Amino acid sequence: MSAARPDPREAMSTHQRTGTGTTRVPYPIGVRTVPVLARHHVTPRMVRLTIGGPELAGFHTYQADDHVKIVFPDPDGTRRVPVPNDRQMLDWPDPMPTTRRYTVRRYDAAAGELDIDFVLHEGGIASTWAAGARVGDEVTIAGPPGSKVFALNYDHYVFAVDATALPAAARWLEESPADVRAHLVIETEHADEQTYPLAERAGVEVTWLPRADGRSRLAATVEALPLPDGRNFLFAAGEAGDIRPLRAWSRGRLDALFTGYWKRGVAGFADG
Repeated sequence: MSAARPDPREAMSTHQRTGTGTTRVPYPIGVRTVPVLARHHVTPRMVRLTIGGPELAGFHTYQADDHVKIVFPDPDGTRRVPVPNDRQMLDWPDPMPTTRRYTVRRYDAAAGELDIDFVLHEGGIASTWAAGARVGDEVTIAGPPGSKVFALNYDHYVFAVDATALPAAARWLEESPADVRAHLVIETEHADEQTYPLAERAGVEVTWLPRADGRSRLAATVEALPLPDGRNFLFAAGEAGDIRPLRAWSRGRLDALFTGYWKRGVAGFADG
């Protein structure tokens, strides 16, 4: 008889309350094919799809940047999906089906609903699908596989993100402690991206940073921020090259979590 797997909620809660830096917490992984329940634009360039139903029972997500993989059918419509194994991993078909990673913006276990926000842009299989997805269409999601959990006991947080990481930043604002203090620097390609809804928090400052002349100012802007006394934490997510300079800057200065959500010129990029 195999030993009972630890409850990820307990490990997550313990690290968030008393931990330092980040730790990996695995989830019981699942694969689900569910319908689109609703769709609406949260900005002119981002659409939110609500998916769900009974198949979401047992879904796990406890960290703001948890992600699922959307598994797309083959060009002929064949849906080849992975199968969970007894190692809390997935056995994938060969050849690998096309997948893309997306943040879980909201999960409501009682309602059986999950929100995913898609940045709309020219080309790209996920953006094209999301732009045309209608209520009743089915989508296969795999995961989340687990979380890189960072503690919620720091004195101050700095977020360095672009539009692709807005869902994670927004979820964190909603779920973090009431007395949290943070500064979010959000770089945008287009002015209308600044209409993305963020919860207003008394101890949180938000800086919207328009991208100028095709060059990112995200890292330089964050590096120029005055860090308050105490323990600081950096969450950096977005285009891999834009956040890379912050790795050297943060080393020895503050704890950090980096995730490259995408990379210019690379389809299906996944920062491991």
